[in-house]
Amino acid sequence: MLPKTAEYALRAVACMSRHPDRPISANLLAEQTKVPRRYLSRVMQDLCTAGMVKSRPGPGGGYELTLSPSRVTILDVINTVASIPRIEKCPLGLKTHTRLCPLHAVLDKAYEATEKAFASVTIQDLLESTNPIVPLCESVSP
Repeated sequence: MLPKTAEYALRAVACMSRHPDRPISANLLAEQTKVPRRYLSRVMQDLCTAGMVKSRPGPGGGYELTLSPSRVTILDVINTVASIPRIEKCPLGLKTHTRLCPLHAVLDKAYEATEKAFASVTIQDLLESTNPIVPLCESVSP
């Protein structure tokens, strides 16, 4: 359901959130999140443009979050790189459909529910999960 770009952005943000006190190099971030390095660069550029992440060049540099993980929701990250599609008018362009037909109305309600679910979970919630598996990131000690 989610575009690959949104999945990759979530992996990167979750991984950076585990290390709030230091930047993470692009190479380490790519390795830990299993995101191809080239693709990761584009995702990180989008996150930087949105102001969610900042980049520090040079030795000891890398990427880090600009916001507390407790203030960033899953939906925030997704909307930064690829929003969840909503159906506001007939996708078929049928002139007689002045409202959504039953099928598209149900699909849009599902998208709305998905947005609400993602908006209710912060990155901090993921980090504080009691599940022993580290979310969206290879479990490597810092």
